[in-house]
Amino acid sequence: MFEHMPLRRRTATALVAALALLLALLSLQATPAHAAGKLTATFTSADNGPWWKGTYILHNDTDTAVTNWSLEFDLPSGVAISSSYNGTVTTQGRHITAVNAHYNGTVAAHSTTEPYSFWFVATGPITAPTGCRINGDKCDGSADAPPGAPAGLKKTDVTARTASLSWTAATAGDFPVASYDILAGGKVMGSATAATSATVTGLTPATAYAFTVRAKDTRGNTSAASAPLTVTTVDPATDTSPPTAPGALHSTATDSSSVTLAWTAATDNQRVAAYDIYKGGALATTVSGTTTTATIGGLSPSTSYTFTVKARDPADNSSSASNTLTVKTDDIVGAGNYAKVGYFVQWGIYGRQYFVKNLQDSGAAGKLDIVNYAFANIDPNNLTCLNGVTKGTTADPEDPEQGTGAGDADADYTRPFSAAQSVDGVADDGWGKLRGNFNQLKKLKKLHPNLKIVVSLGGWTYSKYFSDVAASDAARKKFVSSCIDMYIKGNLPEYGGAGGPGTAAGIFDGFDIDWEWPGTGTGHPGNHYSPADKGNLTLLLAEFRKQLDALGGGHRLLTAFTPADPQKIGDGWDLGKVFDSLDVANVQGYDFHGSGSDNSWEPNRTGHQANLYNDDQDPYDFHFSADTAIKAYTDAGVEPRKLTLGIPFYGRGWQNVTDGGAAGEWQSAGGAAPGQFAEEAGTRGYSNLIGAYPTMTVRHDEQSISTYGYTGNQWWSFDDTWSIGKKTAYVKDKGLLGVMVWEMSGDTPQGTLLGALDSGLK
Repeated sequence: MFEHMPLRRRTATALVAALALLLALLSLQATPAHAAGKLTATFTSADNGPWWKGTYILHNDTDTAVTNWSLEFDLPSGVAISSSYNGTVTTQGRHITAVNAHYNGTVAAHSTTEPYSFWFVATGPITAPTGCRINGDKCDGSADAPPGAPAGLKKTDVTARTASLSWTAATAGDFPVASYDILAGGKVMGSATAATSATVTGLTPATAYAFTVRAKDTRGNTSAASAPLTVTTVDPATDTSPPTAPGALHSTATDSSSVTLAWTAATDNQRVAAYDIYKGGALATTVSGTTTTATIGGLSPSTSYTFTVKARDPADNSSSASNTLTVKTDDIVGAGNYAKVGYFVQWGIYGRQYFVKNLQDSGAAGKLDIVNYAFANIDPNNLTCLNGVTKGTTADPEDPEQGTGAGDADADYTRPFSAAQSVDGVADDGWGKLRGNFNQLKKLKKLHPNLKIVVSLGGWTYSKYFSDVAASDAARKKFVSSCIDMYIKGNLPEYGGAGGPGTAAGIFDGFDIDWEWPGTGTGHPGNHYSPADKGNLTLLLAEFRKQLDALGGGHRLLTAFTPADPQKIGDGWDLGKVFDSLDVANVQGYDFHGSGSDNSWEPNRTGHQANLYNDDQDPYDFHFSADTAIKAYTDAGVEPRKLTLGIPFYGRGWQNVTDGGAAGEWQSAGGAAPGQFAEEAGTRGYSNLIGAYPTMTVRHDEQSISTYGYTGNQWWSFDDTWSIGKKTAYVKDKGLLGVMVWEMSGDTPQGTLLGALDSGLK
């Protein structure tokens, strides 16, 4: 029990066949090739009286086909383009970027783009554009001019183990200078980004180093080295007196992922060279001795941290510690506010006809704080994040291979949506590099800039290989890096004319880990699991946190769907450690009882699927409730403001149910009731349920806080506005972070349930 599974999408045979035909045609047009070869481009113009034609012919003189091209150039003053052909154009001032159309993206070896070369209609002086580049390279094939060598390298400070250097900025070549490398003895000792100074650490005391600096531009072109500078580190024997301890350590600011500290200055017989800030006894960061403040980032929300500060002098003598300071970070939504997390399911666009647009039209997008996009799979061969495939799950829910290698790139970023299906009423053009749900999510974020969207990895059907990707340090690093590359950096696999480098950048704000279930064989048939999963999950989450923080540019979310069953918690979740990495745990508050083709564990007796408290009438020898689930976490010391309570926007039902003098509650049944779809027996979204049985008698159990309905034959357990009101009051009373919803397509078109949830949390 307690399964959080994607209900299988309804995909018509005709749709599958049509998709297969489309992909076959695309494969005939262009066989993907990731070539080492480079293109060049030549420009021609033709005078047509009131306008002139400019054409760029792309040439591939290599032995390998090149797939996908991007042409850039700058228009001369006085020239304007009115239309263009055989490419998609974007304009920034006078800078033009043209990317290939779907039919001319592959340039065969020793061939050109003719007769489908990019061309444009222009007015003004017939003058060739400047700055032409094809796929980032100069159109004439010549090499880039690198930056000039930095000059004026000098020492600004030196201690026993550090050397601070500065230099004059290098002159740019063809591209802006992006960073500098500091070298000694041919080895890179440090780097600086957008700065002309750096401190090299980890040096040996009383040792001479010959430093040089070289510049690197935005394309990785490297300058010649600067003139060398010899610096000798301080001999500790020259000074054995440590500084005094810093004083009055205090916090000046906090947010959900950082703490800013300040202190009074230490003194020294020479000078204070640096301050070392310790978090929980481990060095967190070091700042210059001329400053008395520091910001410590990469922290977890709603978590207490202990800090001390020590002063160091140039001879590397360290002071005693400052006073100890304990600071608690804020939660992710701020004091007095409550988080609303909603799952949007990838397959909802099929039988459910629930699009990202529905989040906008129902008002949900304006109420939610986080949208979890469900689900992304794991590549069974490479053990990386998987996309770029459209392969359905098998029909048999007991098939161990049901989700192996499955995915839906078509729904994610290839399928063009009509204007009626689009968030902003503008249809996809069918040839853009980003379409499908991802493009709609991008549009939704533009309308709601404070809305966070995370991609959910795993779920019931896609958790098979979690144990494998978590099993070793190398596997964890590889998996996390691949997920970040695909979903945070947005480098989607090219598929169906869509995807490519950076196409999904800026859509996702982090990850939701839906591993069902670590350390136990109670997950989907065929799932890999091991007693080591519990420890490895902790390490996997830590690796996600580490790599996400290393990206910079603000805090990114790391959440998890976590079990209600105390046994599953004990098998797979080290509650004392996982919250060092997690921002939020979305605790399952449903599927306590149920019957159906998707999860047939109790076909012969009805039972509440989402009761808040244990029901005194429950005849089973085990008893589950949302309150029991939450207490399993808080009793283990988990901060309540890191927990959301899961609420179902769907019902679970039985048929041939006897009344038993209890309107079917806890009575014998004859299996799952007909579902919203034939393959989803025993399950209906809330909106579908109340529409299908408008005369069903709905009752509210005040003792267990549960809603159920009885038709005289069918018995359904679900949440409605009454039970949601009770649960939001519970969330506030227990000081929880908020509520999670599985899943949004179950609500009414008017957003009845989310409206009740939003009102209850105010």
